[in-house]
Formats: sequence, C-alpha cells, structure tokens
Amino acid sequence: MTLPKAAASNPPLRRIYPLLCAHFGHRNWWPGDTTLEIIVGAILTQNTAWSNVEKAIGNLKKQRLLSVKRLREIPVEELARLVRPSGYFNQKAKKIKNFIAFLDTRYAGSLAGLRRAPLERLRPELLRVNGIGPETADSILLYALDKPVFVVDAYTRRILVRHYYFEPDPSYDEIQERFEKELETDLDLYNDFHAQIVATGNRYCRSRPRCAGCPLEHLPHREE
Repeated sequence: MTLPKAAASNPPLRRIYPLLCAHFGHRNWWPGDTTLEIIVGAILTQNTAWSNVEKAIGNLKKQRLLSVKRLREIPVEELARLVRPSGYFNQKAKKIKNFIAFLDTRYAGSLAGLRRAPLERLRPELLRVNGIGPETADSILLYALDKPVFVVDAYTRRILVRHYYFEPDPSYDEIQERFEKELETDLDLYNDFHAQIVATGNRYCRSRPRCAGCPLEHLPHREE
C-alpha cells in the first residue's frame, strides 16, 4: 500500500494517544455496572447513539432483566419492546438471545467461565454468534472481559483515513493489526485509546469535520 507523501510526517500511533489524552483527560469508558450490562450495551450500540442505548438499558434495569437467567426466560418479543429506544430492536433482541444461547451452550451460562477462556479461543467463538461482528466482539472482549484486543469503529477508520494513516476503505483487520503492532499490549492503553478516539470522532471528526480545536488539527489531513 502506497500512502501520499503527506503521511510521512505523521507521528506513530503511539504518539497520538498522549495528544488526545491531554485534550480530553482519561475517559473511564465503557459505562456499565456489570459484565453482562457491558455485553448487552455492546450489542445495543450497533448503529445508534449511546444516548439511545442508555434508554434501553434503563428499561432493562427497571424490569431487573440484566441477569443471564432473566434474559434467558424473557420472550424475545417482550425484550424487543424494552430495547426499542436503541433502534433495530427486533434484531437486537434476537442478538441478545443468541448471545445468551451461546453462553449457555459453551459456558453453562457462566460469565466467570467466559472470562476465563483464552482470547485466542474466545474471539472466534464470539464471531460465530449470529449478530456479533468484529467490533461488537472486540468491545465485549476488551471492556467486559478484560482481554487485550484493540477495538476498531467507524470513528477510528474515519480519523485514520482523514489523516493519511490509511488509504480509503481499509479493512477492520488491517486497522486493528496496525494498532496492535505499534502499541504495547496493554489493556488500559487499548481501553482508553479507543475511548479517546470515540471522543475525538464524536466532537470533531464527524461526517462533516469540525477541525478547529481538534487535538489532531495540526496533522496533515485530507480536504473535504
């Protein structure tokens, strides 16, 4: 892959993190009181804003449904009604049910057993669950299960492409491999670096960029 000459002046990715962290401070991401809440949130946040996920999670909490047993027992139609604020609610209810079925089949319904599984086995297993793609799987692994894997989302792709770290349309695996190659394998670093990227994308690097004040404003970037 040949990148433009402007990319030659870009700092390595490991030097991007302190720039973002100095601007936003430590992010303490991902919100969630329990392992299961974080897993459910990772499924619900697909294709929607986090504020919508919070509403859906709130509905589940009011009904005391954030347990493996309760999510196993609730009819999928009722679950869909409760997660409606997150959008695509019928699909997401089925995805939650699919995860619970996976947990029951492979780990006897035990989140502790899930957490003990090695990353190299667990990631392929999660990716075989219907409705769980790479970003959702890696969010579960990193934030819920404390596995050192770097999460790539739309913000990550947009920021890196705009700043010439990649040509347009890089694959998920290509971006993840670069992060994991250039950074030390560190759970807290992976966690907060991704959170910093989310904050940058949410505030500045939108579909229509707001570059003024962005901590990466000084880097070479593509004109929109």
